[in-house]
Amino acid sequence: MMPPFQLPRSQIRRCALALVLPATLLGAMVFPPQVQTVTAQTAAGNRPLTIRSDVQEYNAKSQVVTARGNVQMLYPARQIQATATQAQYFSKERRIDFSGNVYILQQGGNSIRAEKVTYLIDEGRFVALPESNRQVESIYMVQDSELGGQSARPAPKTPPLKRSN
Repeated sequence: MMPPFQLPRSQIRRCALALVLPATLLGAMVFPPQVQTVTAQTAAGNRPLTIRSDVQEYNAKSQVVTARGNVQMLYPARQIQATATQAQYFSKERRIDFSGNVYILQQGGNSIRAEKVTYLIDEGRFVALPESNRQVESIYMVQDSELGGQSARPAPKTPPLKRSN
């Protein structure tokens, strides 16, 4: 006969699981997983470039940061924000490669949507590539100077479209 104060191991495990499982689930809801953040310093003036994502890896040998999942980049010095599925920051080459549903927004409203975008930091230049059988979309805000309610110069007439067959 088993003493009354000693429970079988299976009952102890069930009891522990009954206590630990709700605490774990509550902790997951109250304390969601932390988003990883990396901040890169640029050469001129040490201005931060911040990348946030679900997961980040750094390769010390190649000096490449790879960010995956809900990637968000903020570069206040250049007034640029970006989102993508993945981004790689090549610190030696001073470039960022974005991939997967890339959206880049610059202050003033200019934007780019593409499948892949490379941002060359020193040149301040974007190179965008579309998904297969798709196109890149860019929106540029153009300032029209107005004089007395009319444009300074009328827009040129667009020639008729000629189809080639």
